[in-house]
Amino acid sequence: MTKVTAQMSVSLDGFYAGPMDPRDPKDMAGWMAGPEAPGFFRVTRWVVDAMSWRERLGFAGGERSISSEIVEETFAAAGAYVMGRRMFDGGEVPWGDDPPFRAPVFVVTHRPREVVPREGGTSFTFVTEGVERAVELARAAAGDKDVAIAGGGTLLRAALAAGLVEQLELHIVPVLLGSGLRLFDESLGLADDEGIELTPTRVVETPEVTHIRYAVCGRSHLALDDRGRNGEASK
Repeated sequence: MTKVTAQMSVSLDGFYAGPMDPRDPKDMAGWMAGPEAPGFFRVTRWVVDAMSWRERLGFAGGERSISSEIVEETFAAAGAYVMGRRMFDGGEVPWGDDPPFRAPVFVVTHRPREVVPREGGTSFTFVTEGVERAVELARAAAGDKDVAIAGGGTLLRAALAAGLVEQLELHIVPVLLGSGLRLFDESLGLADDEGIELTPTRVVETPEVTHIRYAVCGRSHLALDDRGRNGEASK
């Protein structure tokens, strides 16, 4: 049964990249020299080192490890993807004619564009009606596989806020970045007495990264807990 999944690599203090670079992400040379790239490449180093990722991009080398198996598993599970326009703009040139997705990709954007077909089964369809519509189209295209929210962080938060994500996997890297693009912030739209509950379903630890998979249980009311006072506050 198709489910909507999301996954992201983050630092221990919750950042998935350095401070946002104001330049156009298509300016790859400029972006690589800017403030955003160092943090991004640090938290995704484990991916670049994975043999399955390198093979997917046609590169040699890499490590055959449990992390490589997780990358392979993630690709195998996805029948369609949803991503933000900034991620597409930054990846369009580096991904080349044979992007790693090999499935339909639906790009959430305010700027219309014709469908971009690529080799290997990848196509990029630009959706201007919002993340809900993009997920709907991706579900229809995914068959019996999953819909994967590919990023970036802004899109992932929007999908969580809309209650669309059923499974979230965080790849937590043992580094403190101190500042940058934070994965979870006030744009989740939660009230002061509200949270989004998660249930861990798998934990895989390695020296380079800890992979934690969660079932997303939805929004909940946050209640005051007076048990430490022997119930006196409720009497």
